[in-house]
This record gives sequence, structure tokens and C-alpha cells, in this order.
Amino acid sequence: MLSALDPTNRLPKGLQIFQHLRQAIVTLKFKPGQSLSEKEISLQLGVSRQPVREAFIMLSEAGLVDIMPQRGTLVIKISLEAVKTARFIRETLEVAVAKEACGKLNGAFFLRTRALIAQQKMAAEAEDFEEFLSLDEAFHKSIALEIGMQRVWELVESQKAQMDRVRFLSLPGASPMRKLIAQHEAILDALEKGDKSACEEAVKQHLSEVLSVLEPLSLAFPDYFSE
Repeated sequence: MLSALDPTNRLPKGLQIFQHLRQAIVTLKFKPGQSLSEKEISLQLGVSRQPVREAFIMLSEAGLVDIMPQRGTLVIKISLEAVKTARFIRETLEVAVAKEACGKLNGAFFLRTRALIAQQKMAAEAEDFEEFLSLDEAFHKSIALEIGMQRVWELVESQKAQMDRVRFLSLPGASPMRKLIAQHEAILDALEKGDKSACEEAVKQHLSEVLSVLEPLSLAFPDYFSE
């Protein structure tokens, strides 16, 4: 069951529903291969079918659903190749952002970002995987936005949904959350020192983590993967 839309959100309904459904797909509330009903979603959200149809088109453009005339809409299974491509794009852009940010961040930024990491630790302890992933995204986004690179972050965001599904699937493992937190701390330490080389190494190590879980997850959840 989907949660209600935020009544204070002033974005167009179609975009709100797209964001809502994208989050449900990333956090596996809608499983890879699952059929989505335009009528059922419109009833759950209390909206007409038109904005749901618009959201489905946006999800299709984002590579998350397959709209098949006369057959319905299916959540696309996770593509190993798409995950690897998304990781490459993220690494290329986020390394550049981190290096650009070196020497440009003030004390207030580091206080806010360390508070984010503290919240991540609490989410990890509570095994709140959805909150953990949300805070993970906030960490990366904050670096780009702090130096005026919102458009770059939008490019990252447009590419990373397939990667996010794999990362969410990996979180219940024994140590991934603790490891990811330690990697965030390493990125922040490098930024605070203004060490561009260390920033590059820390970001690359962090974003390469997904590669180590791809094969084990595809074997553990074969129905979720397309190849």
C-alpha cells in the first residue's frame, strides 16, 4: 500500500507521483518484474488516472518500467550492465565534484554533514534501511549543492535508480551499512583536509562497493535480475 501524497507539495501531480513510485521501486516495495496497475495506484493515491499515466511515462524514460500496450506496465528487472554504467557515471561526476569542493567548504557545512552521518548511524542501528538510503543520498547531494552544482547532481540522480535498487537490496547484510558510514567519514575527512587525491580515492572506493555485491545478489535473488 502506497502512502499518501504530501498535500503541501506544490509540484505537478504527475511529477509527485513519479517521485513517489520511483522511491517505491528503489526500496523494492514494487519488486522487479511486478505488474503495476494505473487504476489501482490512482485509487490508492486518491488521484485521477491521468497524472498516474504521466508518472508511468516518466518512469519508463528513467528505465524503471516497461509500458506494454494492451499488456500493462511492469517494473523492469535489474540490469547488471545498467548498474555498472550508472556506477561509472556517478564515479566520474562525483569525483569531479569532490575535487572541486576541496578548499571551498566551511565549518557549518562540516557540522551539518557530520550530523547527517550521526543520523545514518542511528538508522543503521535501527535497521531502518529506507531512512539509511535517504540519508546516504542527502550526504552526496549536500556536497554538490554546497558548491552550486545542482545541475550535476540532477544528472547523477537521473542515472542512479538501478544502482540504488542494488544498494538497498544489499543493506540487510552483516556489515554494509557500517562500511558505507566509514566510507562517508573518509570522504568528509579528505574534504576537510582539502586533499584532492584522497577525495578521489575515497569517492572511488565508496562507489565501487556496489560491484562487490552484484554477483552475490544476482545469485541470491535471480528473479530480480534480467541477466
